[in-house]
Amino acid sequence: MTASALPPITEDDIAEYLANSPGFFERHAELLASVVINSPHGQRAVSLHERQAELLREKIKVLEHRVMDMVRYGGENAAIARKIHDWSRQLAAARNAGELPAMVQASIAQDFDVPQVALRLWGVADAYTGAAFTQGVSEDLRSFAASLTMPFCGPNLGFEATGWLAQAAQAQSLALLPLRRGAIEDTDSPAFGLLVLASHDAKRFDATMGTDFLTHMAELAGSALSRLL
Repeated sequence: MTASALPPITEDDIAEYLANSPGFFERHAELLASVVINSPHGQRAVSLHERQAELLREKIKVLEHRVMDMVRYGGENAAIARKIHDWSRQLAAARNAGELPAMVQASIAQDFDVPQVALRLWGVADAYTGAAFTQGVSEDLRSFAASLTMPFCGPNLGFEATGWLAQAAQAQSLALLPLRRGAIEDTDSPAFGLLVLASHDAKRFDATMGTDFLTHMAELAGSALSRLL
């Protein structure tokens, strides 16, 4: 093959050569000082060293924002954990089991700033069969609650359980928490209730949100309310 028949050298060829020749700029250090590129912050040209410094500053800013987000989320999670701890103490200290449903609803609304809260129980002891918190529960809803192995979070799609809310039309997003004696995912332990959290904010209970704290709440509420069975 003659010299004229050789394929032209491309930018990719040059980039590959430089990537495989780490000593090139050590042998030709003067090139680094002479290279200038356009700055993204104006029309002026800057040296390669300046551009690298700009890139590092930008990366540092991104990392700083991430650290700030992590600190904020950590603080928020710690605050929620403290609230759940205090709430569990309230439930454990309740002496009258019949007051627990109202206590659960009122404390969630107040302590966790949830606009609307409702719950229903079934299979309760005879002493509670006529209570308001046992009314308006169909077999379909019981089956739905039994099928849940984690909190459902999402838009208000007209679930039967929204009919338990005082202002159902204002509920834009919901969290539906099945109540069991044991772990929320333990289907061997039949669901005996459903807890409904509702918000007028469509993004409050989103399908993509983490549900760890809601799971803890469901299990704590289920454990406390099992006293009514």
